[in-house]
Amino acid sequence: MSHAIVTSVAGPVVRARTEGRFHLGEAVRVGPRALLGEIVRLGSGELTAQIYEDTTGLAPGDAVAGTGTSLSVRLGPHLLGQIFDGLLRPLHADPKHPVSYDVTPLVGPGERVSAGQRLVAVRGPAKDQFVLVPPDLAQGEVIAIETGKFSKDETVARIRDADGSDHEIALTHTWPVRRPRPVARRRPADTMMVTGQRILDSLFPIARGGRAAIPGGFGTGKTVLQETLAKWCDADVIVYVGCGERGNEMAEVLHEFPKLEDPRTGRPLMERTVIVANTSNMPVAAREASIYTGVTVGEYFRDQGFNVTLMADSTSRWAEALREVSGRLGELPSESGYPAYLSSRMSEFFERAASVETLGGAPGSLTVIGAVSPPAGDFSEPVTSHTKRYVRTFWGLDRGRAQARFYPAIHPLQSYSEDAEGLAGWWTANGNPNWRRQRGRILDLLEAQAGLERMARIVGEDAMPPAQRLTLLCAGLIDDAFLRQSAFSPTDRTCPPAKQTAMLGVLMRFFDLAEAAVARGVRVEAISRAGFFRRLARMGEEIPDGAPEAFAALAEQMETEMAGLGQEVGDAV
Repeated sequence: MSHAIVTSVAGPVVRARTEGRFHLGEAVRVGPRALLGEIVRLGSGELTAQIYEDTTGLAPGDAVAGTGTSLSVRLGPHLLGQIFDGLLRPLHADPKHPVSYDVTPLVGPGERVSAGQRLVAVRGPAKDQFVLVPPDLAQGEVIAIETGKFSKDETVARIRDADGSDHEIALTHTWPVRRPRPVARRRPADTMMVTGQRILDSLFPIARGGRAAIPGGFGTGKTVLQETLAKWCDADVIVYVGCGERGNEMAEVLHEFPKLEDPRTGRPLMERTVIVANTSNMPVAAREASIYTGVTVGEYFRDQGFNVTLMADSTSRWAEALREVSGRLGELPSESGYPAYLSSRMSEFFERAASVETLGGAPGSLTVIGAVSPPAGDFSEPVTSHTKRYVRTFWGLDRGRAQARFYPAIHPLQSYSEDAEGLAGWWTANGNPNWRRQRGRILDLLEAQAGLERMARIVGEDAMPPAQRLTLLCAGLIDDAFLRQSAFSPTDRTCPPAKQTAMLGVLMRFFDLAEAAVARGVRVEAISRAGFFRRLARMGEEIPDGAPEAFAALAEQMETEMAGLGQEVGDAV
């Protein structure tokens, strides 16, 4: 083990005179409290380390001890349902959480196994987990395998490799947080991650294994949207990383998550959730590490064959931590004071999202959704602009829509999804072969609305031609009937794809009927006063899931009343 002597301390940055051999990225223990740090710079006889804990009390002359390994975290079945700090140390102990685990073998002694293969199943209250052959053990023979109850550090299997060396496999193992876990291959991202939010699934969908950003100014609903996605998306495991957010905001997450019910199982949502909490008053360097900790945890569950969704709130605070540590290191700043390597660090993080075939041959995915907090909602600032380079889905939150109590406050003209084209086949397989055309028609109407509203403010809506007033009516209906969802409504807080398809079908039919009616001379005001119109605007809240007959009845009423409007015009003539 190598040693060094501290020569200076500047916040989270420590410089030391070396008395042995160290390597870049090595984890170190510093001072009498053995504070955890990581070497970020090496020189002739000197090292520089960033410390992930409070450095108060450190002084020149304190000892630095090298660990010989990179910064790593311990992964295992103890993660689900727990809350950790940025270095994956538990923030509290749950007395109800088991200290031993039921283990069932999936292979027998004498069998040949390879990297990533499932060895044993670990029974859990909500989800079974698996212990895998280590990724760095290519092949081997099972010498012994156990069944029964074991603690997380006990050996459950022994494997002999081709060289005759024996490897003891416990329920837990360590992995360097900055090194992506290996996979057999990456798979096409052609399956949608269902969020239950219509504006996302139908207009700006994200694929399993995709990358998304949620930028928005203060108060636009980033955290609320991420909590909603955590509850309603169809992921097997949720990893929630609170990265540098305000303490009261993170406290709300920690208070609310354990109380939430998993709508799919009726059990506590925390049983399939891992929370990594690192607030703005915690050591700044640990904020930078928490992002890598979270994505490493996500990859661990992905390798077991699960679909994992990681929520990072927010990457802006992570970038600010990079900026602060970079300043302490005396590095030349780039735009807005951020380090020149901000872009490459962001790419390293987002590129770890993927839909994969694991080493064991099972499909798995890790979807990354990062919130961004641009100052004053300025999407041109460096963190947002760099993020747009590495994500394929961009859900831009709008302050005006948020202040109008529009939820989700995603602006449809500032958002986009590059995954959308590849997901048309998924929608076809799930009952909506017309999804691409319907999505395009809605976006065209919303884009036309933006220009017509400016004209309406100048000349007044009454002075506009009927076709333009109809466009405004249809676009307003899209907002009210489809894009807006009530998080307080048991019926509308989530919307499955089948219901979204039915709603889109009714809206498309209304657009066709309304255009034909206006062409016959029906007044736009008469259409908006028709008896079906209110039901159409509130169908998301009033029609429950699994009720196609209700949509059919609404469509029939709409056809009848629209035909009646046409008859009235004929009688008047």
